[in-house]
Amino acid sequence: MQSYRTARVRSLAPRVMTIAVVAALATLLSACVVGPDYKRPSAEIPASYKEAAPGWKVAEPADQHDRGNWWSIYEDPQLNALEDQLNTANQTIAQFAAAYRQARALVGEARAAYFPTIGASAGATRSGNGSSSGGNSTTATSRSGVNNSFNVQLDASWEPDLWGSVTRSVNSQKAGQQSAAADLANARLSAQATLAQTYFSLRALDSTQKLLDDTVAAYQRSLQLTQNQYAAGVAARSDVIQAQTQLQSAQAAAIDNGIQRAQDEHAIAVLVGQPASTFSIPPMPLTATPPAVPAQMPSALLERRPDIASAERKAAAANEQIGVAIAAFFPSLTLSATGGFESSVFSQLLTAPSRFWTLGPQLAETLFDAGLRQAKNDAARAAYDGNVATYRQTVLAAFQDVEDNLASQRILEQEIVVQRQAVESARQALAIVTNEYKAGTVGYVNVLTAQTTAFTAEQKLENIAGQRMVSSVGLVKALGGGWDVSQMNRETGDVAAPAPVPASSPVPVAQSGATPPSQAPTQSQ
Repeated sequence: MQSYRTARVRSLAPRVMTIAVVAALATLLSACVVGPDYKRPSAEIPASYKEAAPGWKVAEPADQHDRGNWWSIYEDPQLNALEDQLNTANQTIAQFAAAYRQARALVGEARAAYFPTIGASAGATRSGNGSSSGGNSTTATSRSGVNNSFNVQLDASWEPDLWGSVTRSVNSQKAGQQSAAADLANARLSAQATLAQTYFSLRALDSTQKLLDDTVAAYQRSLQLTQNQYAAGVAARSDVIQAQTQLQSAQAAAIDNGIQRAQDEHAIAVLVGQPASTFSIPPMPLTATPPAVPAQMPSALLERRPDIASAERKAAAANEQIGVAIAAFFPSLTLSATGGFESSVFSQLLTAPSRFWTLGPQLAETLFDAGLRQAKNDAARAAYDGNVATYRQTVLAAFQDVEDNLASQRILEQEIVVQRQAVESARQALAIVTNEYKAGTVGYVNVLTAQTTAFTAEQKLENIAGQRMVSSVGLVKALGGGWDVSQMNRETGDVAAPAPVPASSPVPVAQSGATPPSQAPTQSQ
């Protein structure tokens, strides 16, 4: 019995040694990763902002900072409450949150390929051929010609990552998860900014509504004055009709203003996840003003743009897929093992004579696929090129977005100063013409002209005020979400942030330039 066991050990030794050598070789080869190593694509970055004050610093994307409640810089309790509702109930954000969870799960799915697969099975079969014979316990057939077979077994297989295909897949999914996280942040920032812009548009309409209501009241007084003048015989019937027409036009405009306000209110309801039919915001004229823009903008703010981070991570994921496509050109090695018990007699199933096992490696290589692998490789490289182009376009669009909103803030601030002067002049002219009309020295046409000019000037002033707020939110969004001093200190480590300057201060125009582009991604294997 002892000699039998010794012989069995000696017979198994070469096989075990072979498997050990193969496994060791597979482990060494798994360090080989084919395909190009990723480097962030170069993009043309201007050295300074053309529309900004000196000191603003251009940055590269790195979307890792918390944006905080950036809307609190407007100090509007109603807006703060709406933003809180949006963060918990907006369905677009919920969609991107689900996409992020899916991307995170895909990382685990890809990482599972590093490990062996182990399975267990058990079965029982009964068959017959109409014959009758005898046999031993493992191959016995009953006298009626019926065969029984019982088995219990474990199966294990492992495909070593010889050429880095699994590593590339895991890295690709990790980059995809990071891109999904940036997409979620971008969706949240976009929804928050849209809510703030719509809210300020609604408040601007409330201001317009108050102006229209005041104008209607003024036109009613003017009509009464004209009727009195007509009754006294110092005004013509046409003056009364013109005054009535002007009043009715203002009343119609006041009614029409409600259409856009209702639409803005409904849009806000959808953003905060509520039915439009049960949601309302009490009217309140716009009183907010844009926050002061810091004289120096730290690089961390533009680095926090989530759309740039998402585009860059998509390029990284596409780069890893090239390595996956290249790995398909190399042979694959699979190590498999099976062991268990099999018997025709159930009571003897778990005995030594019933046991069996198989163990061995398998090397496979595709010899002909009609260009399938090459086509996949070409497709992967084209996908990477497309993602690089998207990344560069996103960077360019980001700088355009910042420049547009900086220019808008600067120009609107200059415009509102002049428009306030125009409103004051129009009011003075209206007061003079009204007194002259009462004195009978001018006709009512002069009053109509002065009233129309004053109303138009005041309406334009309200529109500019609303545009400034909308543009201010646009600048916050373009910079990745806010610029309050506490954020600047937190993200840059500054002891003290630069003092802000009013948006109305003169803004010198800096010469734009470009930093030398970094080297494009190289391919190595």
